[in-house]
Amino acid sequence: MITVVLVLWLIAISIQLVYIVFIYSRTALHRTPDLPVGQAAQTGTPMLSATAANPLLTTDVPGSSLSGITAAGRPSSGMTMSGTAVSGMTMPGTAVPGTAVPGVTVIVCAWNERENLEELLPLLDQQIYPEFEVLVMDDRSRDGTLDYLEEVTTQLQHVRYLRIDREHEHVTPKKYALTIALKKARHPVVLLTDADCRPASPHWIAGMAAHLSKAGTEIVLGVSPYHHQPGLLNWVIRSETLFTAVQYLSLALAGRPYMGVGRNLMYRRSVFFDNRGFYSHMRILGGDDDLFINEAANARNTAVSLHEDTFTWSAPKETWREWRHQKRRHLSVGRLYKPAHKLRLGLLTGSHVMTWLLAGVMTALVPFVTPTTLLWVALGLFGFRLLAFWLVVGRISYRLSRTVGWYTLSLMDALLSLYYIVMGVATFFRRRRKLAWR
Repeated sequence: MITVVLVLWLIAISIQLVYIVFIYSRTALHRTPDLPVGQAAQTGTPMLSATAANPLLTTDVPGSSLSGITAAGRPSSGMTMSGTAVSGMTMPGTAVPGTAVPGVTVIVCAWNERENLEELLPLLDQQIYPEFEVLVMDDRSRDGTLDYLEEVTTQLQHVRYLRIDREHEHVTPKKYALTIALKKARHPVVLLTDADCRPASPHWIAGMAAHLSKAGTEIVLGVSPYHHQPGLLNWVIRSETLFTAVQYLSLALAGRPYMGVGRNLMYRRSVFFDNRGFYSHMRILGGDDDLFINEAANARNTAVSLHEDTFTWSAPKETWREWRHQKRRHLSVGRLYKPAHKLRLGLLTGSHVMTWLLAGVMTALVPFVTPTTLLWVALGLFGFRLLAFWLVVGRISYRLSRTVGWYTLSLMDALLSLYYIVMGVATFFRRRRKLAWR
């Protein structure tokens, strides 16, 4: 019996080490040359016009309708910022001189988010990038969002909005809003974020778009940490978010992208329409980011952005109930991932849980067990795994704006196994509820 437990423990630890040493280390050690982002903008290369470069402006999405939409905002003309001095800024993966800088539409979907929009929109309007617009999708808000948008679009150069007045049975509200936004966007590239997010710098758009200069790149996965606040809940949220980022960034760098976060996600509009948008999961709450990326991303068309200037900072949930509801919704869409992705994530999650579960079992049994070579090998490998996790994930946390302190990483490592068990059971037995926007 003890031998069987030890063998299972060794297998689980070995799987973990494969992920840590060969997958996670890609994010920890990833390096991208820094090039002056201003060069491409200063070469005089003509920008792609919204209509000539975007035949998708007239593309139809199955099952969607433009009824119930009202629009307002400044016209797209006059949106260039050729006089802005950006030559001194450096950013990874920047387009080489002489290449076109794609126009970018930043999309913000909002449902009763007036207070957040009052802070966010001025920050987005101040972004340093040659050609961009900010498109706000006001989805039936009742908190004065419409009044604010009507006023602010006369003051901010790059901001316009569309108003959605009713729900549609064939699609969830946010996916409907995003689909309309992608149809109405004036530029070939979209950059998604949420109303409660804040860009880390005025170079957010430029830094994300710089990765599109590589031939074949159509999707850029960004990072969106949560603000540091006192309390256990905030630490748990930051820890879980860090490990999620470790997984999706590392697997993308390993050529196996499977998800992104809608708080900071860029892709070409052509990818959206070529993959029929959200057609395969229109009625599924959630998945507007990870399910779409799960279908559309591959090793050739996906890049990641790890520069701090390209992060967006998010406001974390402030109650356990709100956070639990959010995580259940996110985890519930995992069942729709591709089989290969579910297998990889299953091995990762299962081996993490078994590593710590069997570590507890062996700790309880050690006083009653005669030491053997197999036991010492298992203990040594477990110790090496703890050290490797601490070093590699600690390095990633440092790169991602010190998301979690190095002194709490081992505690985070252990508690993640408990988190996987609790959230897995809760998601499995979750009752179906009425769909809500967030």
